[in-house]
Amino acid sequence: MILMLQEFFEQAPLLFITLALLALATLVQLFYYWVIYGKIAFFKQKNEYVRSDQPVSVIVCARDEYYNLKENLPLLLSQDYSVFEVVVVNHGSEDETQYLLRDLAAEHPNLKIVSVPQDLNFFTGKKFPLSIGIKSASYDVLLFTDADCKPSGNQWLRRMAANFTEGTEIVIGYGAYSKAKSLLNLLIRFDTTRVAMNYLSFARAGMPYMGVGRNMAYRKSLFYKQNGFISHYHIQSGDDDLFINKAATKKNLRIEIQADAHTISTPKSSFDLWLRQKRRHLMTGGYYKATHKFALGLFAFTQALFWLAAAGLLVMWYQPYIVLGLVGLRLFSQLLVTGKAMNKLSEKGFLLLVPLFELFLMIISPFLAFANILNKPVKWR
Repeated sequence: MILMLQEFFEQAPLLFITLALLALATLVQLFYYWVIYGKIAFFKQKNEYVRSDQPVSVIVCARDEYYNLKENLPLLLSQDYSVFEVVVVNHGSEDETQYLLRDLAAEHPNLKIVSVPQDLNFFTGKKFPLSIGIKSASYDVLLFTDADCKPSGNQWLRRMAANFTEGTEIVIGYGAYSKAKSLLNLLIRFDTTRVAMNYLSFARAGMPYMGVGRNMAYRKSLFYKQNGFISHYHIQSGDDDLFINKAATKKNLRIEIQADAHTISTPKSSFDLWLRQKRRHLMTGGYYKATHKFALGLFAFTQALFWLAAAGLLVMWYQPYIVLGLVGLRLFSQLLVTGKAMNKLSEKGFLLLVPLFELFLMIISPFLAFANILNKPVKWR
């Protein structure tokens, strides 16, 4: 065996080294899929309703969201839960939002309206109005979502709140996007699933690093203990992921992925709008803890190395059966584990497109990151 490897190296040292790098990249990728992402793919969460008597404050920030609030706010106010309030922060809206909120408040005594004039936001982004909403909340357990999100059912609040057992300070859930018949919709839903596989799996592996503001919860006392968003107020985005990155530990966080605990948002309607959204999301990654950046970066690096090495070796037709075997092994693992995770997150319809979407995102992500360096994305609304 050693003599065979030596012979291969002497015949084509550069190609042999490339093959060795492909094998190493494949090994790392398999570790991520089976050991890390497998923690979601093969996760068995108890599907039982646990009654919780903890009062909850649901917090929504909105600016010019009249139509979204008209559709989604009644669903939040009609949750099957004993004691809760919905705090809506009306951040300088210039549409009919204030009149809608006034009418709904007359019907629902648990709707609390907090008005923040736009010119009082001394910092760009959502963090200032969100901080006002948090401080105005009556209860310690805070559940967050966006104005364009709807809960998947009237058990959403109960599902999320039930996770606040002793010692739990943070609960992160899944924020899905509604399904439509378009390639862009499939791409957005794949990207959302991919991101969720990362943050949910890493959380279960004891390394929580983010959550999404469309569906997450934490205690008000934790917000004050962390001094709110002060450490990253200067960063436009990150009211969700940067706060979780700083505050979460392997002991104080739980995940919730049951289908009736999801929220559902309307995805961007054009490729350009989605790219702008992606750019905003990419802004915060550089501020994560070093261990998280390394873990996420190692996957991205070996992913790129895998595809580049495989493509180069196949073009040169060097040891094609070994190369194709490694590619097949990695693709099999990717499709199997991703398919299982999609099932857990109630996603379907794009499994066979996963490798193509992966390559596409791998190619455009560096360009989006470079664009952020040249010109920062616009503020949240």
